[in-house]
Amino acid sequence: MQKYSFNIGLWALAAVVVALSQFGALDLYIQSVIMFIGINIILSSSLNVVNGYMGEFSCGHAGFMCVGAYVSSVLSVLFFAQDKIFGAPLLPPELAPLGFPIIVLFSGLVAAVTGLIVAIPSFKTRGDYLAIITIAANYMVISAIENMASVGGPRGFMGMKRVVNAMTDVVDIPWMMIWVILGTFMSVWMIRRFVSSTYGKGIMSICQDEVAAEIMSVNTNKMKMAAFMLSSGLAGIAGALFAHVLGYVNPQSFNIMKSTECLVMVYLGGMASLGGSVISAIFFTVMLELLRFIIPAIDTALHFVNILPDSYHLSQVWKWVLIPLTLILLMQFRPEGIMGNKELSDLFPRLKKFYKFK
Repeated sequence: MQKYSFNIGLWALAAVVVALSQFGALDLYIQSVIMFIGINIILSSSLNVVNGYMGEFSCGHAGFMCVGAYVSSVLSVLFFAQDKIFGAPLLPPELAPLGFPIIVLFSGLVAAVTGLIVAIPSFKTRGDYLAIITIAANYMVISAIENMASVGGPRGFMGMKRVVNAMTDVVDIPWMMIWVILGTFMSVWMIRRFVSSTYGKGIMSICQDEVAAEIMSVNTNKMKMAAFMLSSGLAGIAGALFAHVLGYVNPQSFNIMKSTECLVMVYLGGMASLGGSVISAIFFTVMLELLRFIIPAIDTALHFVNILPDSYHLSQVWKWVLIPLTLILLMQFRPEGIMGNKELSDLFPRLKKFYKFK
């Protein structure tokens, strides 16, 4: 009974957020921050499947996000929006609320297949070698899209706002907030079920000792394929939601810096901790948003006391000084991250009943 009360509480909280967005109590900026928190939760928790639970070292997570973003963007515009390149939509825009979740799931499937292609070389590689393979895959995806004029090439691709507006024309509700909340809940639920399953025990055994796992009849190649496909597929879903929240995608939005953000969130929260991934994604997103206000304030103060010349201004580039500094301090003073490899139920035993699956 308490378990169902807990789930009802989560859904009630989500309903309150949607209602506040609907009636304008939350402005568009706050709404966007909440949606980016949800997207980052999907990214950090999905990467934790490979880097945390399986103990591999993937550094190209943004590449799978890029695949999902572009596949969903092209398909949604092709089916539901008027576009200069594709012309008239293939389907009536009124069907966008029904077709959009299908497109998002399909984009996740395409990203999962891309992850399968990367998983195959991982059968015989680990550590630094796998990191190099995933970084190379990230750059290959970006380079391929930059050379595809049909999707805008290096200029990027837009038109997704027209799809969102088509959904709003059918029913005037905050559609993207709803889709992001559903995607976040679904992703966390899937990962929790996965790591609690036989497959989850298999990838954890690979993390401990791959050779011993093989001796104990664990099909390590099959486990790696499942973990990589789940991780990359959820990253693709995050990319699809990201593209439609912004209404514009550019290949360089998914470069190695974006992959680094995913890594920072994973190691900040704690390896093999789903709760840690959720907490770190919230903390990291809020910290980035605070830097948007803190850096200009520091810039103004330094100019006021004549420490900086008038021609020099601090920029958002400084966030890539502060974020790595945060990671360095974390590695020095708490290398296991916020949660270590523990879950919230380990710290609060009464929560264990909420983690049981029948």
